[in-house]
Parts: sequence; structure tokens; C-alpha cells
Amino acid sequence: MKENSGQDRKQKIRDKYKGTDASEIEIIPAKPTADFMESGGIRRVAAYVRVSTDNDEQTSSYELQKNYYTEYITGHPGWELVGIYADEGISGTSIAHRKGMLQMIEDCKAGKIDLIMTKSIARFARNIVDCLSVIDLLKNLEPPVGVQFEADNIYTLDNNGRMILTILASVAEEESHSKSVIMNWSIERRFRKGLFLTPELLGYDRDEDGDLIVNEDEAETVKAIYYLYLNGVSFSDIAELLKAYKRKTKQGSYEWSASTLAEIVANERHCGDIRAWKTFTPNFLTHKAKKNNGERTQFRRKNHHEAIVSRTVYEAANFLRASRAYAKKARPLPVLSVVDNGILRGYVPLDKDWTGFSTDEYQKASESVMSELEDTRQIEYKAGLDMRGYEVVRSQYFSTTQNPAMTIADGKLSFNTACLKKFENVEYVELLLNSVNRCIAVRPCDGNNPNAIHWGKLREGRWCALSKSCRGLAKTLFDIMDWDQDLKYRFRGDFIENDDQKVMLFQLDEPEMVKTENIVLPPKEAETDDRAEIAGRTVKQIIYILPPEWEDTFGRPITSIGEINLLEQRHYAADWDVLRPAKELAEYSTLTSEDLEELLQEAEKIIEGWPIPDEHGTGETADNGDGESADVGTECGSDVGEGTEENGDRADL
Repeated sequence: MKENSGQDRKQKIRDKYKGTDASEIEIIPAKPTADFMESGGIRRVAAYVRVSTDNDEQTSSYELQKNYYTEYITGHPGWELVGIYADEGISGTSIAHRKGMLQMIEDCKAGKIDLIMTKSIARFARNIVDCLSVIDLLKNLEPPVGVQFEADNIYTLDNNGRMILTILASVAEEESHSKSVIMNWSIERRFRKGLFLTPELLGYDRDEDGDLIVNEDEAETVKAIYYLYLNGVSFSDIAELLKAYKRKTKQGSYEWSASTLAEIVANERHCGDIRAWKTFTPNFLTHKAKKNNGERTQFRRKNHHEAIVSRTVYEAANFLRASRAYAKKARPLPVLSVVDNGILRGYVPLDKDWTGFSTDEYQKASESVMSELEDTRQIEYKAGLDMRGYEVVRSQYFSTTQNPAMTIADGKLSFNTACLKKFENVEYVELLLNSVNRCIAVRPCDGNNPNAIHWGKLREGRWCALSKSCRGLAKTLFDIMDWDQDLKYRFRGDFIENDDQKVMLFQLDEPEMVKTENIVLPPKEAETDDRAEIAGRTVKQIIYILPPEWEDTFGRPITSIGEINLLEQRHYAADWDVLRPAKELAEYSTLTSEDLEELLQEAEKIIEGWPIPDEHGTGETADNGDGESADVGTECGSDVGEGTEENGDRADL
């Protein structure tokens, strides 16, 4: 039965699809697709033309296309020329920056255009996605807008055109990709042979062979920028100075910006070198430039042309620029130095913001003057007072607000008011680090000391401590001590004095570690406290973390405190000399303070020779009337960002 019913269904289907008598069916034919050449009334026609470069040959092609379409459209019966939409010197791999194309699309949306004429798919777009998306957008407008590709003989409103269009657009995109590969290969061959691109650059002109030659007038501007920046003048203030003296940019403008000056300082051509492929375009369709961080081979040649500034000056300026947070402070390039004698022998003055010196450099600086230093931990014991084996109980167990304390956390440095009171009326202090003994010293200093920390001030007759940022100090200490970035570190200080000489020392080996966590109060805990309403509330919990080595001890061995001179048995043999200036270590510094002073004097001399423009645009030499050169203002307070990183020699490949 089942087999017979199945056969019956199949037979019914066969009979159904035999159809009916054709004479009973009325066929109403579809409207034929209008040929793009035909016009039912006035047809509004536009043309799109594009060339990808600005050279003379392409310009002639560009003009020929415009002239051809103007004559062709105006000469066709029933056609009205809407306009010639054009993009000159623009790549076809993206429509993002093609103003002519984008304006044409907007006019199509506004119903101003019925037909677009263009030479070929390659002229219209080399990007498949862009090409098809624009065609579909125009096709789906009401009324639809067609595009006629003359060389390819494709009309987009023709039903057979899309498949052919997709194939040819793919070919055009691959052709563009191939050209990009060939161009990259060609340029790399040039670079390997030492044939570098030399775009326009302040301080240089190009001779008939394209080689860089120094422009003496512009070179003065370049030198002043480098020398002032190294002496702590911010890019913002240098820009204002150049504007005031009507110094021209390479483009002939008087407008200067911090970002422009950052690019000048970053450009290695000013020290005579040249580096190729500092930026590159990873995607030939987007043409978006990217800084080359090793993804592409780079080529550098030293002494390629005459330098304007020395390589030492160039490297020092970019060493300073590399620490952006510090550069904003408008202070001179720090110089590594060390106290070579006195009670603070081996201590290195710290700039709390500077990150330019490595942990190894601090270590070597301390060791450089401590090689012959006697063991400061060796204590002489008087008869009957041999206390070896005893421990000095840690101050943390008895700490109060009266104990000096220093805290470092979240890039901030703070001292409690007990520190200020110990030093009485000292408003500024200097920090020094001995990375060998792992100890920080605090000593008084003048406010004009480049390392001075304004650690407190008087308010209504009472000293108040100030919290300070300490990005450089924190980085150094966290590297040396291998600390956890998420913890707060607090140190108890030991204050020592000899007559009128005072110093405070903070041992780094055994800090108090504090961690703050957010916790949610459980219901039971809240009910126990008769505060059920706070159940589920998030509160901060402070956790004190003790080092594992504290487990079996109460403090430090008594022999370890020789460093801070707490026992009367041992007395420093020579004068304490707490305020002894640190000695510069030229071997660890890019430029010494004497070098910086010479550069500043040279910058002042250059500026002194510049004419000061008057209101009529004429100039006078930069003399203030009494024979003194104008003050260039090294005391600057602007916190200005540095702008772009590279002034690369990229080409859109």
C-alpha cells in the first residue's frame, strides 16, 4: 500500500509539470534595459577623472580627460553636462581622501546626476570593496545612477555587468598591489646602495645633484632650538621666542609649534646622519603610515652630509626628549654625579623625575668612590659593651606620628611632618641614593638646586608636608629593590646631626608594605555589628604585609647600624661635610654641566645676532640698549606635550 501511494504522488507531480496549453497564457514582456546612450528626455551626465601623481605627464593626461568628456557630453543630443568631478595626484586605492569622488556621490544622492562617464575601472577605484560598494550605492538610489566604464565597455545598470566588473576590479586591485611591491623593492635597492630620499628640511638646501648643503641662516635656528632645549627651555617657549624674532620655518611661515620643534630635534639629519624607512605603510589600500619599530628593514648612514649640531648634542637632546614627563618640567639635562668624600661618600644626588639613568649606572657611580672606603658597618666596642648577637628592635613596632617617615606609592613621594620638624626651618631638601648600601639620604639644599624638592611649607605658622610626583625615583627604587608596583612602601627615618650638620637616612631593605583592597561586607559581619544596613557595601581594607625574613627576628643585628652612626662607639673620623657638592662623572654623562653652559652661551650669542623686527617688519640687532643681549628666558614654566615622534622620509608605496 505504501509503495503504491508513493508512486501515485510522483505521477501527480509529473502530470502537474506537463503544464497547460500555451495558448491560454498571456505573456507581458519586461521593459528592455535602456542602453546608456539612449535618452528619454534630458539626461543629466557627469564625468569622473583621476590621475595618481602630480608630475607633468599625468597633468597632461588629466587635462586631456577633462577636455574629452566636456566635448563628448555637451555634443551628445539630449545630454546635459552636470560637471567634471576630478581628483589630481590622489591614489586610487581608497576613496577616503578623494574629494571629487565624494562630492560626486553626494550629488548623486541629491538626485542631480543620472549617468556617470569614466575612463576605466582602474581610474574609478583600485580597491574592490570601494568600487563595488559605490556601484551598489548608486544602483540602489531612486532613480538609479549608472556608471559607464568606457575602456572596459561595462555599464553598471546592465544585469550582466556585475560579474565582469568584479573580475576586472580584482585585476585592478592586484595591479595596484603589484606596483606597491615593485616600488618597495626598487626603493630598498636604492637604500642599499646609499641613495637616500632627502625631503625638505630646516637647516639645509639641496644642490643641483640633490645633495644636502647647509643653509647658514636656517642652521642658526636649528642650533638655537637644540641648545636652548638642552638647557631646560620648553618647546613651547622656544616656539614663542622664534615667533618674536620672526624666524622662518622651512615653508617660509613665522608660525612655530611645540610639535614642530619636537620633529626638528628628533631628526637625525641635523647631526649629519640619515636613516631611511623610519615610517612605512603596511597596507597599500589604506596608505596609513606606521612608525617602523623593526617590522621593516631600516638603513642608516653616518656622516652622510655636513652636520649642523654634533652627534653628542643630538643624542643628548633626544635622551632628554625620551623622558617626556621630565621634559615637560623645563629643566636642564641631568648630569650623573656622586659625593666623593664626607659622611655621604658614595651617595648619588637624585632628580625625582628623571628616568634617564639606569640602575647599573647608579650602582657604578656609588662604587666608583667606595672602592677604598672602610667598612662602615665595622663597629669598635668599648670594654664591657660588646653587644654582638643582640638586635635593634625595628622602629615599626613602636612607630608613632613623631617618627620621621617617607612613603613611596603610585609614583608619589611624601614625608610626614615629623621629618620637617627634625630639620626645623628647612623648606627644600635633596635626595641622594647609595645603591651599594641601599640607603636614601635627605639633606637640606637651596631652592635653586636642580634636584631640590619642595617638601613642605608653612601654613598659619605650622609646617605642612607636600606630596610630590617621583616618577624617576620610583622607577629606580622599584628596579633596584625588585618591589611590587601595587604596594605602598613606607620607611622609618633615622635623623642624625653633628653640631649644625643634619642628615636623615632611610634604609631600603626593610620597608613597611601596605596594600589596599576593596572588600564587600558579608551580611553576618554587618549583623554582628548591629549595622545590617551596610551589608553588601564595598569598603577599603588596609593590609600590612611583613617580609618573610622578619618571622624569626625582632629587628636588625646591632652590627648593621654602623651605616647610620647611631652608636657613640663609632665616630666618623673626618669632618661630616654633609653639604659637600657631588662630583660630576663625565664618563656616565652625555654632556657635563660645563658643556651645557657653553651651549647656552652659544645660543645666546646666536640670538643676539638676530634682528628684532619692529612694527613695520624691519629688524634691529637683539640688543636691549645697554650692550646686553636679550634674555632668552631659561626659567620656563610651561608644561607642553611634545607632539609627533618622527619626521620620516616615507613615501606612499
